[in-house]
Amino acid sequence: MRIVLAPDSFKGTADAGAVAHAIASGWADVRPGDEAVILPMADGGEGTLDALALAPGAVRTAVAVTGPDGREVVAEWLALPGDRGTVGVVELASTSGITLVERLAPLDAHTVGVGQAIAAALDAGVDSLLLAIGSSCSTDGGTGALAALGARFVGGDGAVIVRGGRGLGDLARADFAGLKPLPPGGASVLSDVTSPLLGDAGAAAVFGPQKGASPQQVRVLDAGLARLAQACLDAGRAIDPALPGTGAAGGTGYGLAVWGATLGSGSAAVADAIGLDAALAGADLIITGEGAYDGQSAAGKVVSEARRRAANAGIPVALVAGRIDADTADLVAAVSLTDLAGGSEAAMRETLRWARTAGQRLAATVAP
Repeated sequence: MRIVLAPDSFKGTADAGAVAHAIASGWADVRPGDEAVILPMADGGEGTLDALALAPGAVRTAVAVTGPDGREVVAEWLALPGDRGTVGVVELASTSGITLVERLAPLDAHTVGVGQAIAAALDAGVDSLLLAIGSSCSTDGGTGALAALGARFVGGDGAVIVRGGRGLGDLARADFAGLKPLPPGGASVLSDVTSPLLGDAGAAAVFGPQKGASPQQVRVLDAGLARLAQACLDAGRAIDPALPGTGAAGGTGYGLAVWGATLGSGSAAVADAIGLDAALAGADLIITGEGAYDGQSAAGKVVSEARRRAANAGIPVALVAGRIDADTADLVAAVSLTDLAGGSEAAMRETLRWARTAGQRLAATVAP
């Protein structure tokens, strides 16, 4: 058999590449003669750059940026060979992400670092950009990133506002005269979030509490984002804040759309970049997975994208997940690491051990 292994990371326990290799090792324990094609996936959050770095010809470049709490972060951006030139990949998680801060600061965390990494890729001459914006810790509407690209956000006194969502409360005017242009092939934002910028379903209300914001701070942040939308409109950048995805990454989706980037599905773009469709041609099975398979898994997540492409190719799908809380009747097989390990704590403590066991289980039950 020829099997394709395309899981997401099991967040907090193991990255996608490690999970894929563990499942493949377990399969090989039972069926050593089969061919395994390992294609780790991601949806725009943490691990996206690592997944795309496995593509042929990928080159990592180090870049020092200002992290979300002001400390220096040494991150990387990625250059991929594409049909229309070099594609630059920048990941917010590794430049301005929540794992980079020692404590949450919902009003002060910012996205300057991701903007600096984008600028580095532009200066290197990339022809297009993929911008993965998951796993943020800020709600600044992407103003930090845009400022690093040359925009200015000023208060009523004419001074540049402070970084982070706090400064948006003083915002009076946005100036895009010095903003770097998009690369020739444009920029695509990778995200699995479809929230609008403002309101009860928006960036501050839905995701602010996850970043440490109190109810009062959520109201402050939402009001600041509304000021940002008005300032951008006044400056001739009329992006509808109700557009799905503008609320992603604390409004970074909105800020990048103001720059001119296109908002889209992270998992779909990653699948295209790693050549998932080509790998599925002639395959007998795809094994995908994620930490928690639940009701949200159908909303632009890696598993839903893998299943969609497998259906187009007529390939059966097997699932390995840390926890399974949704119907799996249409899958050829589904294995829960929690069930294998006898509990969630044990499964999380030794994720790769149980992922290998899952591979063994699938090889013994799914293969003819």
